[in-house]
Amino acid sequence: MATVVTDVAGIDKEFDYLVPASMPLEVGAMVRVPLGGRRVGGWVLRLARRADGTGGRELRPVAKRRGFGPTADLVELSAWAAWRWAGRRESFLGAASPRKAVTALPEPALRPPAAPRPGTPGVAPGPSVLRWPPAVDPTPAVAAAAQAGPTLVVVPTLARAAVLAERLRRAGAGVALLPGEWALARAGAAVVVGARSAAWGPCPGLAAAVVVDAHDEGLAQQGAPTWDAVTVVAERARRAGARCVLITPCPTPELAARFPVRLPDRNRERAGWAALEVVDRRGDDPRLGLYSERLVALVRSASKVACVLNRKGRVRLLACSACATLVRCAACGGAVASPEPGLLSCGRCGETRPALCAACGSTALKALRLGTARAREDLERLAGRPVGEVVAGTAGLPEAGVLVGTSALLERLSPSWGLDAVAFVDFDQELLAPRVRASSEALSMLAQASRLVRGRRGRVLVQTRLPDHPVVRAALLAEPGLVVDAELPLRRAMRLPPFAAVAVLHGDGAAHLAGALGELPAVEVIGSPVGAGGRWLVKAADHEALCDALATAGRPAAGVRIAVDPARL
Repeated sequence: MATVVTDVAGIDKEFDYLVPASMPLEVGAMVRVPLGGRRVGGWVLRLARRADGTGGRELRPVAKRRGFGPTADLVELSAWAAWRWAGRRESFLGAASPRKAVTALPEPALRPPAAPRPGTPGVAPGPSVLRWPPAVDPTPAVAAAAQAGPTLVVVPTLARAAVLAERLRRAGAGVALLPGEWALARAGAAVVVGARSAAWGPCPGLAAAVVVDAHDEGLAQQGAPTWDAVTVVAERARRAGARCVLITPCPTPELAARFPVRLPDRNRERAGWAALEVVDRRGDDPRLGLYSERLVALVRSASKVACVLNRKGRVRLLACSACATLVRCAACGGAVASPEPGLLSCGRCGETRPALCAACGSTALKALRLGTARAREDLERLAGRPVGEVVAGTAGLPEAGVLVGTSALLERLSPSWGLDAVAFVDFDQELLAPRVRASSEALSMLAQASRLVRGRRGRVLVQTRLPDHPVVRAALLAEPGLVVDAELPLRRAMRLPPFAAVAVLHGDGAAHLAGALGELPAVEVIGSPVGAGGRWLVKAADHEALCDALATAGRPAAGVRIAVDPARL
């Protein structure tokens, strides 16, 4: 009887591979096999024992065992994920594999953390959402889950995963922090912690799974295939018969519709949200621009303030002070920005010209929409002290008591920075963003601000002309369920998630694929072919119908990107 590898992921072939007697091999192992005169890497998907050794197919020897790879349960899960997100199976196997070859495993570290104090919410028998106040440390809830056995914990960022891992170690737990301690996780650890890709991390004997900040957009893979950690972890726990808890201060409509939501003690939840000061700008003098009297007083009085304005650059939109004409690009007609004084630049075609009105020639231009660079200059004059700017490309944090930046600023800061206040300079931009999940994303930003100012120790200021918006009221009353209550009827009426499954197609082959899907009765295709970059929205009643349709239609020869459940819709 010969051991034969009957399937290797990532390799199209018409032959099997013979396993040498001296080579230990298991499903999921990473190997190299001969193909086309060279050795290529792959993952073992199936092993078989055959008396004749060939099974009627050409037989070639496995060249090398590279090391340990995904466990058998993750190999099976990768097939489901390839169907669920219309992607290549190899993408998911790669996420489940170590970054460097692992040829030996250390001793397991199965010591659980100390039991949390009485009253800490445990893990319910079925999957559930635990509404956890933003400024309250989730470590006790994770420790409570880990009492059930080996526990997988997924956190939105590596930095926060490292902090959580250290706290669990101080509680006595055997912890494997991914991706660096992949070998320890594969050998066995009481708690396996990591960022988004840890949803595919090894955790033998999985007994409980936890996702911290399950609402966070960082848990969704933006590149194709567009998988998200919450769905992967929930499916993985279901297959293993493990308990699953999704911790979040502000459950999204998708989470609330899919899982039961468990509520915390009301007094504790109120203490975990910062005091919210709402500045209603409907009656303000327009000459004040972006800066209300309350905002100016805040940046002058508080020692550490973060101001959020989700627009980069200096000035993003201008008008002529003389004739009131919007300043536009003479070449393509697009709106122009002012990256520096005296210069106009078109973001669409790249055309630049001196700062003057093309209609009347006036050089007196007024800024209608400021970016963070100009806001930094203005706030520095108003505060009378240095102000730093932070955007996505900024290296480190400036040495300044007042910082202004895009939402990237909230990601860079931590509660240890000791913020006194967070101010949202133009919150209406978030509330009125042209995205399905705009309300959930806006509430997420307020929850993050509450965490940074450590709940009731600090305060959050919001400038808005929509003071009665459900997002503002939810943060003001520390009642995030108000957003879900307002959003679900709208989503149902518009047949949007969670009441439908959607995918977005674009690329050179998108038109061909959209045409093939349009002939299937289970899906609806909406779109307009604008050039080679046309986009189509594909909708179905549920994911089973949508994913079956995508699998049935196949892929066109031309390239096409399929984004199932895109984070930004």
